[in-house]
Amino acid sequence: MRILHTGDWHLGRTLEGRSRLAEQEQFLDELVQIVREQQVDLVMMAGDVYDSVNPPAAAEALFYDAAARLTDAGGHLAVIAGNHDQPERVSAVSPLVSRQGISLVGLPASEPLRIPVVRTGELAVIAALPYPSEARLSEVLAGDEDESGLRLAYSAKVGKLMQELAAAFRPDTVNLAMSHIYVLGGLESDSERPIQVGGAYTVDPLALDIGAQYTALGHLHRPQAVKGAGLARYSGSPLAYSFSEAGQAKSVMLLDIQPGREPRLEELFLRSGRPLVRWNCRGGLEEVYRWLGEGKDAEAFIDLELSLSEAMSLGDIQALRKAHEGIVHIRPVYPGRDSEEAFVSRAGMPVPELFRKFYQRQTGGAEPEAELVELFMSLVSEDEDEASEEGVDQR
Repeated sequence: MRILHTGDWHLGRTLEGRSRLAEQEQFLDELVQIVREQQVDLVMMAGDVYDSVNPPAAAEALFYDAAARLTDAGGHLAVIAGNHDQPERVSAVSPLVSRQGISLVGLPASEPLRIPVVRTGELAVIAALPYPSEARLSEVLAGDEDESGLRLAYSAKVGKLMQELAAAFRPDTVNLAMSHIYVLGGLESDSERPIQVGGAYTVDPLALDIGAQYTALGHLHRPQAVKGAGLARYSGSPLAYSFSEAGQAKSVMLLDIQPGREPRLEELFLRSGRPLVRWNCRGGLEEVYRWLGEGKDAEAFIDLELSLSEAMSLGDIQALRKAHEGIVHIRPVYPGRDSEEAFVSRAGMPVPELFRKFYQRQTGGAEPEAELVELFMSLVSEDEDEASEEGVDQR
């Protein structure tokens, strides 16, 4: 059978207030086209359908439309909830869509997915584990006769449940695993909401050594293989969702697989979505406007850092944003100024001057108006008076 692995769609996500829905729609159009052209039998979506537990209606409509089109294209769709998803929300429509070739798994369960593929006459068994919080793992393992299992470390609990799900694997089935977890050694991006706390929610690769022919993972946004036993990969996100992902190639993974055989993998690179790029303009505003005039990165979102000798005005900032609507961040750098300040203690610097420097950094170099400084100083004075009164009361 032919399988496509994707994940981390984050429908409804924005970039500093800029909607990405149009790009996400383009990606889903491209995904449907791939499924049709490659005659995909099964799409495995490894979690984070949405970007929040309460996604906008437009994001939900986008997902339902994509699910219908993907199955109309001939494949079965298997989806698990990620750490950004509300699990009950993901699986709520299961009774309506299960007969349409769509499997939605919101919470960890003790039974795997069994998906027959008509085209090949094969059966896929998926050890599907949605984002497993500590509480959800404890719930699904609570019926164990061995109560000591509930006291296992997080990684061991994940491994225990995966082993139970893998008990349904047979020599004549296509045996797969899918989960939304952070596996030790994975490369992270800024756009992922952390699910590990001090390493407590980190999963050892050995926990995934359950005999699956392929393990489809979600959570990390950079496409990558997992080191360890078995064949396991993160598909990565279809779009770059933070500037830490600038320059990354986005993709989905295509597998040709049959029972008892190692799958043949092909990484399919995606064309949809606006690129995220970083500009470092050492030539200041002149260099920025030259690049803009040349049409450089015309369709990209831009994180702009530029070297300046004088502070930018609000007019400069507004003109830059008007010249290219994709400029997201503007960070002026003043060569020599930071190194000078590093040697000058700010302890004795007047408060208005401290506020002025803070305001410049926050606004990209703009000077605060005198009225704003006066307002800030009046608030500081009020706080000092209140603190003084509290000190008297305590005495």
